[in-house]
Amino acid sequence: MKITAQEEYGLRILLRIARCQDKNGMSIPQLSGAEGLTGAYVAKLTRKLRIEGYINSTPGNKGGYVLAQPPENINMNQVLKTLGGPLFDKSFCGDYSGSLKFCTNSVDCSVRSLWQMVQFSVDQLLDKMTLNDLIKSGEKSNHLLNVILEQSLKDISVAKVPA
Repeated sequence: MKITAQEEYGLRILLRIARCQDKNGMSIPQLSGAEGLTGAYVAKLTRKLRIEGYINSTPGNKGGYVLAQPPENINMNQVLKTLGGPLFDKSFCGDYSGSLKFCTNSVDCSVRSLWQMVQFSVDQLLDKMTLNDLIKSGEKSNHLLNVILEQSLKDISVAKVPA
């Protein structure tokens, strides 16, 4: 389980586009220079974001990319799944079965339950966040994220089943 480069850079590009004040948006060369990425990689990421309806391209030689919808409507969980998928994939157990064809713990696996619980918690947190939450200054974003995290932790502790 890790955040991929595609998820990190895709989110950073989306954030740059959201913060852009130019009505024509940001071009691939501008995004590439700002993030230190190749133009081809930026084009790949913007294509994914455009296909999923997060950004639109503006025509012309001064054209670029702009948000396709208000930032408060862009859900972080959906964006990250578009860019890379869930942290815990259901095929995980089959991929890590050792030299056998299936996992020896597939019937009663507390480790799989742990990963599913982590995925559920991350999804709960990301479902509460929008691009608008990240547009704010770092200090404001950190405060908001702490509030969301504290609430999520309270929700998890309430949902715990007594032993």
